[in-house]
Amino acid sequence: MRLRPSFAVIAISIVPVAAVFAQQRVSTVPLLSEPTVAALAGELSGASAKRNLEFITRQHRMRASKGFRTAADFVAAQAKAYGLQDVTVHEFPADGHTMYGTQKARLAWDPEFAELWEMRVEAGRTTPVTRIASFEDTPVVLAEDSDSGDVITELVDVGAGTSEKDYAGKNVRGKLVLTSVAPGDVVPLAIDKFGAKGVVSAAQNQPNAWSREDVNAIRWGHLDSFEARHTFAFMVSLKQYRALQERLAAGEHITLHAIVRAARHVATYNPVTALIPGTDRRAEEIVLSCHLDHQRPGANDNASGCATILEVARTLSKLIADGKIARPSRSIRFVWPCEVECTLALFHSQPDMRARFKAVIHMDMVGGGPETKAIFHITRGPASLPSFVYDVGQRFGTFLNSESQMYAEGTGGRYPMVSGEGGKEPLLGDLAEFSMGSDHELYEEASWKIPGIYLNDWPDRYIHTNFDVPGNIDPTKLERAAFIGAASALVLANLKPSDVAPLWASMESSTLRRAATMLDRRATLPPADAAALTRSFLSQQHDAFESIATFAAIPDSVRRAATAFFQRLETVTGAPEAAAPPSGEGGVVFARNAAVTGPMVVFGYDYLADHTKGRAAPKLLDYQGLRGNGDEYAYEILNFVDGKRTTREIRDAVSSEYGPVDVSLVAEYLRALEAAGVVRAAK
Repeated sequence: MRLRPSFAVIAISIVPVAAVFAQQRVSTVPLLSEPTVAALAGELSGASAKRNLEFITRQHRMRASKGFRTAADFVAAQAKAYGLQDVTVHEFPADGHTMYGTQKARLAWDPEFAELWEMRVEAGRTTPVTRIASFEDTPVVLAEDSDSGDVITELVDVGAGTSEKDYAGKNVRGKLVLTSVAPGDVVPLAIDKFGAKGVVSAAQNQPNAWSREDVNAIRWGHLDSFEARHTFAFMVSLKQYRALQERLAAGEHITLHAIVRAARHVATYNPVTALIPGTDRRAEEIVLSCHLDHQRPGANDNASGCATILEVARTLSKLIADGKIARPSRSIRFVWPCEVECTLALFHSQPDMRARFKAVIHMDMVGGGPETKAIFHITRGPASLPSFVYDVGQRFGTFLNSESQMYAEGTGGRYPMVSGEGGKEPLLGDLAEFSMGSDHELYEEASWKIPGIYLNDWPDRYIHTNFDVPGNIDPTKLERAAFIGAASALVLANLKPSDVAPLWASMESSTLRRAATMLDRRATLPPADAAALTRSFLSQQHDAFESIATFAAIPDSVRRAATAFFQRLETVTGAPEAAAPPSGEGGVVFARNAAVTGPMVVFGYDYLADHTKGRAAPKLLDYQGLRGNGDEYAYEILNFVDGKRTTREIRDAVSSEYGPVDVSLVAEYLRALEAAGVVRAAK
């Protein structure tokens, strides 16, 4: 391995210095004609998007529920009014047993009423004193998948409630338990073993730096969707929890009346799809996706993404109808599913549609204003799926960062995308590496290999709480996310050979930025891992360039320029020799079972655990690397299985992405996948 060169050396060696400095401050319209950018800027409306968002947030839109169907019908009606074609509200079984690849369909869950009252007990009579929780006022107070119940009983503090020690000396039979952890984690002991009737929880779902600052926030809770038991759980704020805990610790008896009317039942998933047909390549589709389901109000998560892609649909349809932009070559598809499970249901129920998908632009939380403390990310796909598509989204993110910053400073900015009802601060979007957490990971999974641009806010101080309300949504942010989505969709839908040269020019500078990050990381690693990181990086950058050919033929002149660029990049990064052939478990090659499609952990169902019952969970799932956790390693390990890579090569690839991991953990996980019938050892 050669000495680590500086980023300046790479820049001097590969691109003109003037070009590097020019991109730091001067904003030029990228990848689209200026009339097209001007047309988008003139038509996109964050205010329009927020009006649609406000309707969506009034629905308690759990998967396959009545509220979801109301929201789906609204989106479909708007899409039709905006001139979209092939608008469909699909109906796929949500019955508790249908398999959509690795997702088992969950039953619908429809809550109708839930209240929790504190009661006064006098002379053998109980009378209501204080209403602690009301589903009608604040739906998040009822944990998802709660069942009906009506009980007047005492409250018992069990602390965490996940260990038998928590119940020592306490009688919880027929009572409600107060816990600090997720209600689903308490149920096996509290309900099943010790006979409690229900749970009152203050679990801090989606913890972040602000989780405990607002003691009035109530966080979303969940019970097991597939359990046959019938119980319920109420969620309370930290303020309520601490007050109840202090009173119980002082020896006070607290009697509560819990009333729940809710049921899991057979219904249908109802994702919405709509289309802007293309011209000569209309059989290929660029997708804009989101997820429509959430407890009410669920404004940023994820009414924001749903309303924003609806605004993209309105804008593109109108500009085409008005003759301001040409109809795209490829079709543009819009999808409003319930998160993960509806997407998998759509993939498996509509395989012909899914086969037309070339790329996805996925939006999940894109409207958080200053109160949310959100950071906006324009996120790349996984290392297992190198693609030029990610650079398209990040190029428009860079453009808006510059335009909006110059506008905010008063020094320029022709296209800041500012809504009259929104803020004027700069976007400051983060050009992020791959992260999991939404439907984009299904598109990018190795079963389908559909590259995606993921737009998302994280962290968000109000995610999964009663404070995720429309008042915290910034129309300017919605408008900017809509621009990135619309502009990226048009580039991908229209890409032709004459567009490849400017695309590659943009990718060159992005590759240099990634090279600098790689070199910084490499400096902290032992030699073998440093060499593996370098090999993986160079391979991925080259494969990303080659992926252009899946959209448009690469002109010979561009290919020659790219070949020279990669040769110089290898020189200045000190490309290492090939790794020595692995032995033992590290030398085993696995192939994917094509009959099992999708990731292992989806919503409410763990395919791997269900198909390896009696077998200990792989230790990898508890592993924490430098930049990734066990679930992320597991996702990418399966994605890298291709019938060619050895276990050691897979280990090196995921280590380059998330940080070094022992090959034995990777081998153990692959053997667990083999036991579940997901992969097989190749002969």
